[in-house]
Amino acid sequence: MFQAGRYPLAFIPMLLCLPSSPARPLLHRLLTAGLEAADPYQALLKTVSLKGTSLRVGRRTFDLSHTERVVVVGAGKASARMAQAVEVVLGERLDDGLVIVKTGHSLTTKRTTVFEAGHPIPNRAGLRATQRLLRLAQSLSPSDLLIVLLSGGASSLLPAPVLGVTLADKQRTTQLLLRCGATINEINIVRKHLSLIKGGRLAASTRAKIITLVLSDVIGDDLGSIGSGPTAADPSTFADAIAVLQHYRIWAAVPPAVRRYLKRGQKREVPETLKPGSSRGRSVHHHLIGSNTIMLEAVARTAQQAGLFTELVASPITGEALVAAKQFVELSNAVRTRRGRVRRPYCMVAGGEPTVTVTGHGKGGRAQEFATAAALEISGLSNAWVVALGSDGTDGPTDAAGAFVSGETVSRAKRLKVDLRAALNRHNTYPALKKLRCHIHTGPTGTNVNDLYLFLQL
Repeated sequence: MFQAGRYPLAFIPMLLCLPSSPARPLLHRLLTAGLEAADPYQALLKTVSLKGTSLRVGRRTFDLSHTERVVVVGAGKASARMAQAVEVVLGERLDDGLVIVKTGHSLTTKRTTVFEAGHPIPNRAGLRATQRLLRLAQSLSPSDLLIVLLSGGASSLLPAPVLGVTLADKQRTTQLLLRCGATINEINIVRKHLSLIKGGRLAASTRAKIITLVLSDVIGDDLGSIGSGPTAADPSTFADAIAVLQHYRIWAAVPPAVRRYLKRGQKREVPETLKPGSSRGRSVHHHLIGSNTIMLEAVARTAQQAGLFTELVASPITGEALVAAKQFVELSNAVRTRRGRVRRPYCMVAGGEPTVTVTGHGKGGRAQEFATAAALEISGLSNAWVVALGSDGTDGPTDAAGAFVSGETVSRAKRLKVDLRAALNRHNTYPALKKLRCHIHTGPTGTNVNDLYLFLQL
């Protein structure tokens, strides 16, 4: 459990703000269990320890007796939280540090400089911080150790455009990719091939030994996709990046400098990303300290301990949020009525990261769109609720972490003259859910391991 003074304020469970509902106490318990399990501070302390000159990372031990400098760098919404834990483990053995977090996610550290930058659209603050991070990594020698901390959001927070491509070009390309419905893996393929740091290029830029600690926000925990893999080998190619842009029909819309550079790469006129099998790629040690699965398992255990018939969905929720919500409710109905008998109280737990293909200028996020669509699907169902929560505490460009709807949400919306279908059509779910008081607020949680989805019927 959390102790005052050791955790950022947002992690104190009592501050988890849920809408008024008979299910609120139980949901508060379930969500708190999930966020606690996803806390990178505790996860890192369990994984990494220092005894004398022996640094333990998971089951591996590294001898630091001949190591001169130990430096930490990192990026992601949870990187400041991870840096706090590294400082506790290493103490005075840590020489220097620099991490980049999303604006509003900064925490107090002793030996590590924390920079704030734009997310999901990279900005100049991120560019300046990334340049400093690269210079720090490049200054290290083979007798130094570089510890890299990665968590969700690192791709946007580490903008380092290749020569000939401006930050504005990358911003425009990122905006187009986010709005077209591309998956995070597809977005990262393009990002890697426009970056001096992603796709293993951070590893290639330094002579130091590297240990990378990862809090995964990627389904399947692919190391090359988390933060666009700055220290991981990358099998994707310039041709793959071009194919992504063409598949979503935004090739002609991206800036000309982006098209020119990707074409040069396809012709092998500029270097590719770090490839599997390279000596540099093999020399980096990666260790996963947390993931969506760990969060889901903690929620499922808590639900079972509370006496609920609990189903943990193995497959991640992906695809368009609106369609995914319908499938989620259909799956829940099928499970509950298995063998012709409804078992209650019941809880279905799932995770993942659906997408939203945005049209127009509405305000919302994937969790809010999922919850709104789910409200329509469970309309009229008694004692039923659906929760959609972004584990980082921010769903899209809003102050909400997600939303909490019930079988009565649609009827309440009609009384208040809130058109939920119109809100979905315009991708403008935030105002509708705010009026219905369905939002969940956590503030920045200090972690980021994808989303949590619950179906609950008491």
